[in-house]
Amino acid sequence: MQAATYHDRGDIRVEDVDEGDVGPEQVRIEVDSCGICGSDLHEYAAGPIFVPADEPHPVSRETAPIRMGHEYSGVVTGVGSAVTDFEPGDAVAVNPILYCGECRQCRRGAYHICDSIGFVGLSGGDGGFAESAVLDAERVVPLGDDVPVEYGALVEPLAVALHAVRRSGLQAGDSVAVFGSGPIGLAVVQCARVAGAGTIYVSEPRAARRERASECGADVLVDPSSTDAVEEIATATGGGVDVAFEVAGVEASYNAAVESTAPGGLTTVVSIWEEEVSSHLNTVVLGERTVTGTLAYLGGPRADEEYGMVIEMLADGRLDPDPFITGRIGLEEIVEDGFERLLDPESDHVKILVKPN
Repeated sequence: MQAATYHDRGDIRVEDVDEGDVGPEQVRIEVDSCGICGSDLHEYAAGPIFVPADEPHPVSRETAPIRMGHEYSGVVTGVGSAVTDFEPGDAVAVNPILYCGECRQCRRGAYHICDSIGFVGLSGGDGGFAESAVLDAERVVPLGDDVPVEYGALVEPLAVALHAVRRSGLQAGDSVAVFGSGPIGLAVVQCARVAGAGTIYVSEPRAARRERASECGADVLVDPSSTDAVEEIATATGGGVDVAFEVAGVEASYNAAVESTAPGGLTTVVSIWEEEVSSHLNTVVLGERTVTGTLAYLGGPRADEEYGMVIEMLADGRLDPDPFITGRIGLEEIVEDGFERLLDPESDHVKILVKPN
């Protein structure tokens, strides 16, 4: 079968791979959709980062080349002899987190910050830029009858955003600033709105992405290329927002996010970074501001885990992934019409879904 494999920076190939056998505790899914994520773009443009290049990943035991794609959904087509929770025809999303199960974080249930954290499709395993994938049954989460299978590919980024909002300390009625309105930024806007945010400001230089932020629930749109976003937000709020989210991954947006909060304000950093940033910490100290990091999500189906929450909110319409999806392409088009198009600074694309079948 065909799959997109990561060999090195700038080197992703669509090639024939072994589809693999289904073990007793595994399932095979036919991939419906797999989103190209910002993390995938980082790997392509500046990696390897999560992709193990020289030493095998401690959980997957794999090195590059690896099969890419970690935001994906599909339909179960085969189940192992010991699997009782799934049957052929079930629509599922994939929880791609790899964890050791033994470190301090894993032992307390925080496997999403495992010492050996990795992701299927970045650190090894059967990624979703492929016609099918074989996965441990514990890595697939049922979508139910009320969530279109394509939407399952958006569960992972929405879960990232929901976890960030839960980490942020956002309270109902709080004013919010989101710096960056790519896929995760848009998801943060939606999740903040669901959480009861008051006025939501979005700072984004691309006009098309600002428009999509409005569709997702942003109230005030700021173009940081033509105005001072911090000054505009401070003036509008009488001193700054309660909560800010940094979702652009550049130094200017990080500093602006922190500076946009009122004294005592909270900033949550969602981006994965390619380079170090410079920041004057007096902004944090003198205003008693708080800066928090966030990574991934809890990927199970329970009502207290972000995957389960997202699926419930997709089913009842509180979350709507349609504004994120700006393109659908075949597997053979993944580099030219997927990665290269999303990396083009003039592109209006937000989330491109790869449809392998």
